[in-house]
Amino acid sequence: MLKGLSLAAVGLWVLGSTAYHVVFLGLPRAEVMGIVAFLALAANLTSVLLLFRFRDGDANVRSVWLCSRNDAIGNLAVILAACGVWATATAWPDLLVAAILASLFLWSSVQIGRQAWRELAAARAVPAE
Repeated sequence: MLKGLSLAAVGLWVLGSTAYHVVFLGLPRAEVMGIVAFLALAANLTSVLLLFRFRDGDANVRSVWLCSRNDAIGNLAVILAACGVWATATAWPDLLVAAILASLFLWSSVQIGRQAWRELAAARAVPAE
């Protein structure tokens, strides 16, 4: 349950942080976005490949898989956003990607929360010896 709540917090942070940066700091630097996202993608793809066989495990194992998958998807999206920011000289690509990533984190939060809730209910239903 805590992991689900932390994913929800990350989703909300992505929205708030992006809005703050656009309003107060201006246009993001596309080259920095792209380089950092590319390096992070390499690391996250390695994790995703290592964790792939565990993607249907219990809530704890599944949450690790979902976080790694989300991070890799996020890295790809940030690379695309960096290209869009560079090509348009506007923050709109960054804002769009931030909204998509926040939605992904929030949806994963719901999935993990539901699964954890079911597992807790099933554990309570088992009579104590």
